[in-house]
Amino acid sequence: MPDTNKLTPARLYKYFIIALTGKDSDFTTGSIRKAIFMLSIPMVLEMLMESIFALVDIAFVSRVSVNAVATIGLTESVITLIYAVAIGLSMAATAIVARRVGEKNLQGARESAVQVIILGITVAIITGLIGAIYSKEILGLMGGSSELIQEGHGYTRLMIGGNITILLLFLINAIFRGAGDASVAMWILVLSNGLNIILDPIFIFGWGPIPEYGVMGAAIATNIGRGTAVLFQFIILFYGWSKIKIGISDIVIRFKVMMNIIKVSAGGIAQFLIGTSSWIFLMRIMSEFGSEVLAGYTIAIRVIMFSLMPSWGMSNAAATLVGQNLGANKPDRAEESVWKTGKYNAIFMFSISLIYLCFPEKIIMLFNTTPQVVEYGTLCLQIIAAGYVFYAYGMVLTQAFNGAGDTRTPTKINFLIFWVLQLPFAYVMAITFKFGAVWVFLAISIAEILLTVISYILFKKGKWKEIKV
Repeated sequence: MPDTNKLTPARLYKYFIIALTGKDSDFTTGSIRKAIFMLSIPMVLEMLMESIFALVDIAFVSRVSVNAVATIGLTESVITLIYAVAIGLSMAATAIVARRVGEKNLQGARESAVQVIILGITVAIITGLIGAIYSKEILGLMGGSSELIQEGHGYTRLMIGGNITILLLFLINAIFRGAGDASVAMWILVLSNGLNIILDPIFIFGWGPIPEYGVMGAAIATNIGRGTAVLFQFIILFYGWSKIKIGISDIVIRFKVMMNIIKVSAGGIAQFLIGTSSWIFLMRIMSEFGSEVLAGYTIAIRVIMFSLMPSWGMSNAAATLVGQNLGANKPDRAEESVWKTGKYNAIFMFSISLIYLCFPEKIIMLFNTTPQVVEYGTLCLQIIAAGYVFYAYGMVLTQAFNGAGDTRTPTKINFLIFWVLQLPFAYVMAITFKFGAVWVFLAISIAEILLTVISYILFKKGKWKEIKV
């Protein structure tokens, strides 16, 4: 049946208020446009808060030194490995919880939520110990100079050592999203990033009795902000302000449920390990061109993430819609939701790309005015923004596969695109043939376009509709 429920200004305002309060979390019936809007608003605002913090963070740190900015770039390229585990488990959490909610099985949703949290805590403890002990060695492996390591190892130690806040923030918010409680996840991020933004200058530059910590202060602020948000997540889970309410009796290890989560998340973890590890190697290639070029690249990527995060939020809406509608045995509605979400995402990304293509130098100079930093940051921003419309559909299609529990298909695509094509191309052109850092930027843009084309072809085949989780 055609979706004729038009989103008039009056309806948009009404739905906007409802979306922020989270009163409507069943998206298996009614207008698809309304469902996309209701899910996307809190998810986009949630991701927007994350991207705003990333920009504020780099703005403060850029006032410390070029090495401080480069430290963040190198450290975060390693932390993306932890993000890969967090996002992989998050995809499983969203897919399984959404499917159980679509089936009206809230007990199954609760059991899955608990097992995801147990897995996340286990992973965080192991990786945190490694990061806390070997922070200097990690920066050295990434190509950091001795001066950079001396200045930045404290930041690396705290960020990787305190990664439990990253993992739990990701995982519990994924549980909320799968249940359709996107507004809860949004307000948690508002709290986390709001605290980060307030605390950043206090710990970086020193204020009152608090000493000046430099770049390490950014890590202190981040851990305090995220840790506080995680405490609130647990309060919400236990006191039932979300559709998912956990009791003490639920906190037991259920091996069958846990193995199902591991099975679904394995593809997601591999998918993002492939993608994020490719970013590590790209960062390693960029380090060969010096701290100024690396800093320009880092700033540009932060700016790019500013727009990709809201777009990712809209893509997460597609994942929830696919999961819930497949759970309700409505595959055609799930597919229609994906195409409509992709169209809206493409419109948004096209608008952002125009800004980045027209004013790249001015944007980079907001963060650093060093000539070489500005030059390479500008080039990076322009080249990657040129493919934004493709990225919009690519992100939605990838999340649609993941929302269906088909994490293997995006994993195979990522391996082909990032490891077989992007990395060799970037290395050969930038390092072997000495054509310079600009070819790393081109490799990123070309790879994302190819990813979208292949994802489109495979999505149209429809095998994702048959996945059971």
